[in-house]
Amino acid sequence: MIRGILFDMDGVLSDSEQYISEAAIMMFNELGLKVKAEDFSPFVGTGENRYIGGVAEKYGLKVDIDKVKARTYQIYTEIIKGNLKPLPGAVDFVKFCREKGLKTAVATSTDSVKMEANLREIGIPSEMFNATVNGQEVENKKPSPDIYLKAAGRIGLKPQECLVIEDAVSGIKAAKSAGCKCLALTTSFDGSLLQEADWICENLANVPEESLNW
Repeated sequence: MIRGILFDMDGVLSDSEQYISEAAIMMFNELGLKVKAEDFSPFVGTGENRYIGGVAEKYGLKVDIDKVKARTYQIYTEIIKGNLKPLPGAVDFVKFCREKGLKTAVATSTDSVKMEANLREIGIPSEMFNATVNGQEVENKKPSPDIYLKAAGRIGLKPQECLVIEDAVSGIKAAKSAGCKCLALTTSFDGSLLQEADWICENLANVPEESLNW
């Protein structure tokens, strides 16, 4: 029986890809390196260390990852103000889950500073969830199941009692490996790539009823 919902963040609650790539491009520009938005595509959803570090490696640039990441976040938190919006249905669905008595957690590969900034900006602050887990709290990132195992444990549930909501192939693999059921949103990838999920829908405004009644 479903007792909890574990939310990925980017592509589920909000879409910050445009802004984090813009911030990273600006950061690299300050270092004298011109990179393109598409350079980041292979590293989406892997956490900022790999997201930024992978592009630096591509161009043969040695960086202090903590330093360049901190600078990227400084730029990022400024450019999302008034710009980052919740994805359709996100705010209402989180409220619905709370009213239904389901426990909720955010489980994101990103660092805590970005997680907190995003949730605050879209009007669903971390306090609205029973727990959060960010990429700094797990060694093995998605598609490893670690983040969803930790999130389920943090809200006192077994993975088998939780529905994960994801938008990415690696996240679906993480959810299923953890033993959770999974609802995939087609906000980032075509539905044909998300077939490993138990259910697929467009966004949180169109959640299939059967995904919440098992």
